[in-house]
Amino acid sequence: MSAAIQQAATLQQVLQQHAYTAQTDYNARVLEKLKVCRTSALGYHLYKCKEDGCDTYKYQYHGCRNRHCPQCGALQRMQWVEDRQRELLPVPYYHVVFTLPHELNGIIMGNRKQCYNLLFKAASSTLLKFGKDPKYLNAQLGILAVLHTWGQQLSFHPHLHCIVSGGGVANKKSIKNNKAIYWKNTRRENSNFLFPVKAMSVVYKAVFLKGLKKAIVNKEINLNDTQQKEAKQLFENLYQKSWVVYAKKPFGGPQQVVQYLAAYTHKVAISNNRILSMENSIISFKWKDYRHENAPKQMSLSANEFLRRFEQHILPKGFTKIRSYGYLANRGRETNLAAITAVLKLPAHPPKVKQPWQILLKETFNIIHNQCPCCKKNTLVLIKQVYGNMEHIDSS
Repeated sequence: MSAAIQQAATLQQVLQQHAYTAQTDYNARVLEKLKVCRTSALGYHLYKCKEDGCDTYKYQYHGCRNRHCPQCGALQRMQWVEDRQRELLPVPYYHVVFTLPHELNGIIMGNRKQCYNLLFKAASSTLLKFGKDPKYLNAQLGILAVLHTWGQQLSFHPHLHCIVSGGGVANKKSIKNNKAIYWKNTRRENSNFLFPVKAMSVVYKAVFLKGLKKAIVNKEINLNDTQQKEAKQLFENLYQKSWVVYAKKPFGGPQQVVQYLAAYTHKVAISNNRILSMENSIISFKWKDYRHENAPKQMSLSANEFLRRFEQHILPKGFTKIRSYGYLANRGRETNLAAITAVLKLPAHPPKVKQPWQILLKETFNIIHNQCPCCKKNTLVLIKQVYGNMEHIDSS
C-alpha cells in the first residue's frame, strides 16, 4: 500500500486489533481501559434534541479517564494550565533537565517507583542547594518538576523537566524575631543558565548514587543475580561518567513557561497524531531527530514491539509525576505566593477556580456540549445515563 492511501491509526486501534500480553496485571488493566475508552463498554450519556421536528439522538460515550490515554486528559490539562498560570510571577524562568545514564535502565525498570522517587529527590535537592548557596542566590527557589520517561522513538529514557524561578524567597529576622520574607532576583538573569551546569551535575550524581546505594543496602531496591555481581563495577563506572544536566535559556515570558511544561503533564509516550499508519501488523509513526536539528523522520515497528515500548512508560500505580518544591511546595504554597506578591507590590493572585467542563470544552475544542449535530441549535437534553450494566433515567 502506498503512503498516499495509508490510513492513520490510533493507539486504541492498535490495542483492539492486536493481541498483546502485558508484563504485569496492573499494566494489563491500564491497556484494557485504553482499549475500551469511548466505547459502549464504558457506558454513555444519551441526549435528545427537543427542537420541534428534529428529535435527533446523540450518544456521548464515556472516556476511561486514565492518565495514559491519548484520548483523555485534554480538559484536565486546560485546568492545570489555568491553575499554574495564576501562580506565575513577573520574573525570568529557567528550564533544567536532569537525565539518568542508560546504564541504570535495567535497575530502574525493575524498581520504577523507588528510582523515580530518587530522581525527583536528587534533582530537587540539587536545585534547592544551589539556590540557598550565598555564592549564587541565597534564597529559596520555586520549582515545578515533571517526570518524562520516553524518547521520540518510544525508547526508555527517564529524565526530569524542571521549571525554575529566576529568583527566590529569602528570610530576615525582624526585631520581634518574626520572619519577614523578601524577594531576591537571580544574579545571572542574562546568562543561559541559572547555576553552573557542570557543578550541578556533580552534586546531582552524588546525591542520586548515594541514595541508590542506601536503597540497595536496605533492600528497598532489588537487584537480580547478574546486577548484584556487576554492581561494584557499575557504580565505579557511574561515578566516573559525566551525568547530563541540561539548562536552557530563560523563556520568553511566564505564560510560555506553563504552556511548555503542560506538553509533558497530561501525555504519555505518544499522541495519536504521531501515528501514521497500521498495515499488516506494522505500525508507522513520526518522530523528531533532536541530534539533527529536529529533522522529521519515520519509524516502523511490529505491533507487538510498538506496544511493548508503550508499556515501558506506564507509571507505577498511584505515582505522582508532577511535583513542586521550594516556595511552590504544596504545603504553604498559597501562603507563600500571597506573601511574595505583597512584597513585590503586585496584585494578589486570583483565587483558584475550577472551570466548568462545559466552558473548558468550548475553549479547548470549540464544542458546545448541548448543540444538536443536526439542527445546530443548543437544544440537546440528557435523557439517559448508562454505566456498564447500570442504567439511570434522567427525569428532568
